[in-house]
Formats: sequence, C-alpha cells, structure tokens
Amino acid sequence: MTTTIKVRENGSLLVEGEDVKLVDWTGAEYVVPKKPFSLCRCGQSQQKPFCDGAHKTCGFVGSEGAPGPKASPPAPPEGTVL
Repeated sequence: MTTTIKVRENGSLLVEGEDVKLVDWTGAEYVVPKKPFSLCRCGQSQQKPFCDGAHKTCGFVGSEGAPGPKASPPAPPEGTVL
C-alpha cells in the first residue's frame, strides 16, 4: 500500500500506510501507537508530534488546498533581451 499524507481542513496531517516510519531529527524512531495516525499541524498538541485534537479548541485555521501542477512561466515577448 502506498503511504499517503492527507492534509485535513483546519486539522491534522493524516498518515495512512503500513510501511511508515516516523523519525526525529537525530534519526530516532517514534513508536507509532496505531495506524493510520495523525500528526499535529497547529502546534498546540500535548503529544507532539502526534495530534491530540487541540486544533479543535485553539482556533487553528489551515484550509488551503493543494495548488496543483505548476504552470511553466510565460515566454518573454519576442525581441526581449534577458
């Protein structure tokens, strides 16, 4: 199964997949309590990096959607020197 990280509207990052390993900046592995699991995005969780639902009471807003593929920049007008 492919690992998927889903950005939840005004909420956590939902990590789905069986072959997932979560490590800190030193390479030490976190014990993942269950799968799928959620990672904190609001910064208020008492169980960081895992989500504890604090985003529901702290007023966290994170509703931006994926931008989609990036378009190539437009070509400069003919005769333009760069």
